Amino acid sequence: MPKLGILAGGGVLPRRIAERRLSDGDGVFVIAFEGQTDQETVEGLDHAWVRLGATSGTLKHLKDASVEEVVMAGPMRRPAFSDMSLDLRSAKMLAKAGRKAFGDDGLLSIIIEELEGDGFRVVGIDDVLGGYLMPAGAITECAPDEAAEFDIARGKAVLEALSPADVGQAVVVQEGLVLAVEAVEGTDAMIARTADLKRDSAEGPILVKMRKRGQERRADLPTIGPDTVRGAAAAGFRGIAVEAGATILVDREDAVKVANEAGLFLAGIEGLQEQQS
Repeated sequence: MPKLGILAGGGVLPRRIAERRLSDGDGVFVIAFEGQTDQETVEGLDHAWVRLGATSGTLKHLKDASVEEVVMAGPMRRPAFSDMSLDLRSAKMLAKAGRKAFGDDGLLSIIIEELEGDGFRVVGIDDVLGGYLMPAGAITECAPDEAAEFDIARGKAVLEALSPADVGQAVVVQEGLVLAVEAVEGTDAMIARTADLKRDSAEGPILVKMRKRGQERRADLPTIGPDTVRGAAAAGFRGIAVEAGATILVDREDAVKVANEAGLFLAGIEGLQEQQS
């Protein structure tokens, strides 16, 4: 197998990918981003620390490490462009991208184009970490009832309407009322802030999370794990519905255990339909 370069955001996913690849006897090299990547991610692994906005340095590290394939994994806290120290290549890349750079998927698509332009093959997380995708249907003791299905449909409709704006991947709905839409804060932070917004007299809220229509599959697939479930339980949620076949479920056994203990459902649902050309 070609040597894999991992552009590592936060969380455990980059480490899981490295461990899987190493267990198969293949090589890995991790690009760790200052202020983003967890220190534990790179312990004992070949890696280099870089700052966001150092595109030339990142590509040089990958080439020097004889990397052929690249995967992007883990959430990134995106700073304002004005707060980043961009090298010349990054500045030219963003100038060329124009308004596309302000959307999450647009920016990631630009990064993929840049990597491919330098001869790297960009792969998706599901290409290198088999068995982590959410299956269809409920995987917990609890399953969505009719009222929950109504809120899930409402959440899907909201995400479909927001899809062209290229913002977040998740929404929280309770009895048809939209409590929160994911923006720059990320899913876990969005869940936390809904704790003060939910209606205590009603069934708990539901998290609905899925890809945007037309989203680049090789970058930023929706991801949940035990921490997401714990946060939802602490905020009084009744369930989590995510796109089946396109959502990364980290540490499935632990996530299901936490959900069952809290009486929450975890369910895989159909994603947004692609528009016909």
